Amino acid sequence: MNILAELRSRFEPVLTEWTDNPSSVIDMLKASQDPKFGDYQANFAMPLAARIPDLKPRDLAAQIVEKVDLSDFCEPLEIAGPGFINIKLKQDWLQEQTRQLVQDERMGVAAAETPQKVVVDFSAPNVAKPMHVGHLRSTVIGDANYRVLKFLGHDVVGDNHIGDWGTQFGMIIFGFKHFLNQAAFQEAPVTELARLYRLVNQLSDYHASKNSLPQKEQEIEQLTEKLQTLEGTADQTDKKVQKQLKKLKAELDDKQKALSSLQESLSQLEANEDLHSKAVAFPDIARLAREETAKLHAGDAENNDLWKQFLPQCLDAIQGVYDRLDIHFDMALGESYYQPMLADVVADLKAKGLATESQGAICVFIDGKEAPFIVQKQDGAFTYATTDLATIKYRAEELKADRVLYVVDSRQSEHFQLLFATVKEWGYSDLELQHVSFGTVLGKNKRPYKTRSGDTVGLESLLDEAIESAYQIVSQNDDAKPNGPELDEAERRDVAEVVGLGGIKYADLKHNRDSDYIFDLDKMLAKQGDTATYMQYAYARVNGIFRKGGIDRDELRTHQQSLNLIEPTEIALAMKINRYSEILESVAAEARPNYLTNYLYELADLFSTFYDVCTVLKAEDEGVRMSRLLLSDLTARVVQNGLSLLGIRTCERM
Repeated sequence: MNILAELRSRFEPVLTEWTDNPSSVIDMLKASQDPKFGDYQANFAMPLAARIPDLKPRDLAAQIVEKVDLSDFCEPLEIAGPGFINIKLKQDWLQEQTRQLVQDERMGVAAAETPQKVVVDFSAPNVAKPMHVGHLRSTVIGDANYRVLKFLGHDVVGDNHIGDWGTQFGMIIFGFKHFLNQAAFQEAPVTELARLYRLVNQLSDYHASKNSLPQKEQEIEQLTEKLQTLEGTADQTDKKVQKQLKKLKAELDDKQKALSSLQESLSQLEANEDLHSKAVAFPDIARLAREETAKLHAGDAENNDLWKQFLPQCLDAIQGVYDRLDIHFDMALGESYYQPMLADVVADLKAKGLATESQGAICVFIDGKEAPFIVQKQDGAFTYATTDLATIKYRAEELKADRVLYVVDSRQSEHFQLLFATVKEWGYSDLELQHVSFGTVLGKNKRPYKTRSGDTVGLESLLDEAIESAYQIVSQNDDAKPNGPELDEAERRDVAEVVGLGGIKYADLKHNRDSDYIFDLDKMLAKQGDTATYMQYAYARVNGIFRKGGIDRDELRTHQQSLNLIEPTEIALAMKINRYSEILESVAAEARPNYLTNYLYELADLFSTFYDVCTVLKAEDEGVRMSRLLLSDLTARVVQNGLSLLGIRTCERM
């Protein structure tokens, strides 16, 4: 049973006496943060009483308690403070619920009664360049949501909406035609294509930066004059003037630093004879690369052949990363798939009066939004917006989706606000669209995680580093065991991969996805604290108990009637296990895997306390021993299942 859902279903009809919309306050019934206030607590009496003259929250709470019936599984309800309703489960009922979980393969998690068709759009790299640390968050957050929704019984489609048709291909095609190292391409085609992309991008940035110099210098000159004028004419003792001077000086300092950095990067390129000669040879390289993209989109035979040659090689390289991370997709329809549909999308928007011409471009204007949603540029080219609209049309009409999750970083928030608003106006008002936004991976300097040379960290090198660090930790731990090492070299390597990759995934998923987080391998792989390693060790520890006792876990489960909760730590652990279902429902509803990581950490912590307080294998009473073994087995199963839903593996021993 999802206990929280059951409690809310009992209270909700009762609340209709005081509100026409009980669903607006029912979320205020939650699990208690402190056991002394019961297992659950309802706080909705306060906001409801505030709407009713002369009614005190505590009196309203008493009226609610009088009308709701929870006697079949809860102790008599208590009212605390100004109107909190404290709810405590009956111990015999909790024990029976826990006993039923012993032989339940799903550990009390029921499949959805009305499953939805859900598309999870995640990862979506541009295939023309190697995956880097910036792709990590979308990939692991999307995969975790996909797995949880699937486990809950929804019909889920994981879609890797790859960027296989954008401007990056124009840059690569231009680079291929003018700067190709044929030998390097034969030896490692994807590496050479990535070099060409970076080269064209670097040369384009050089010219853009050089062209921006006069304006930046003028801005500094104007700011300097403004500052000098203020210093020469204003009253320096005036606090407002002091504040204004401070602000101007800070602004001037920032602009001077930015200019110096820009000049330094220009000088560095110009000092490189090869790069500088290429920059001089192609002053309009950005425009020329865009023209190659336009030719590709227009069906140019040469560019199309090159695109067909590059694409499989790029996709194979990306698949290698997915294989290592155990990431799978049901479909991978890239931007190119939707290209034939784009003209019809724009035509339909115009026919319905949603899209109009503005300064030569075709735009959708949304009330309350200053920026238009551009679906066709002045030169006739379609945009990402057009592709996204065509994709939604396909998902709604062909896939019959009820809900679509877009796991894309928070910088794209405005785009998705405009997209979703346009889609509703377009006629897909029943389709639930959700932007699963996330922050940035930072280095220890609290800036976007880069290599020393300033390049974005490659994802494969990141995985290699994590696995090697985990190998050192696993080896040291194994060597330090009292009775000598237990793992051979192959096992150490396997455990290191499980720990290293699990550490990276968990560290990403445990944060509120809207927040940035600092990438720190030492903290990620720590055996103590909120890490995957801590959970993996908890699972391995339980397996160690059963190995030491020579106990078959499958055979043990046939004795579920032996489960008997006595000690407070046993009851607390059982209570946490029974909350697994409601946690997964929360993850699914809000697309927040950190709810699950937090739950697993608390569960592992409770097990550690239970194991320290309660003797298991050496319990004098056989019934107590059997009961505690069953509770240990249940804990291990939930930990293993929960980690698997995060895409993280476990080991029988570590």
